[in-house]
Amino acid sequence: MPPKKDAKGGKDNAKGAKKPAAEEKGAGKEKKGGNSVKVRHILCEKQGKIMEAMEKLKAGQKFPEVATAYSEDKARQGGDLGWQIRGAMVGPFQDAAFALPISTVNNPVYTDPPIKTKFGYHIIMVEGKK
Repeated sequence: MPPKKDAKGGKDNAKGAKKPAAEEKGAGKEKKGGNSVKVRHILCEKQGKIMEAMEKLKAGQKFPEVATAYSEDKARQGGDLGWQIRGAMVGPFQDAAFALPISTVNNPVYTDPPIKTKFGYHIIMVEGKK
């Protein structure tokens, strides 16, 4: 019995060692920088206020201007959050950010309707991906 277990264990370990190592490398790349976005957002606690901000964007006002006027967080200076990696953002925000195409503040593509998280309501736009 012990030789059979060793033989099976040896085979399993050889196969297992190769597969998890490859999976770990892939996971490491995903977390380190293969999946990061340069993101801006507007955050409002109340849905009514975020909808006002949405109307301003739809009327053609620039994203940074609307963010400065409406956002209720530390990213008031144009809503710029900089580069964020996958796993550093709350779930719904992250899902929306990675789903958005790259756009510019002059011609933004943003989340409509706003995304609800535990922090409030967000209008998100992505300026870059890497």
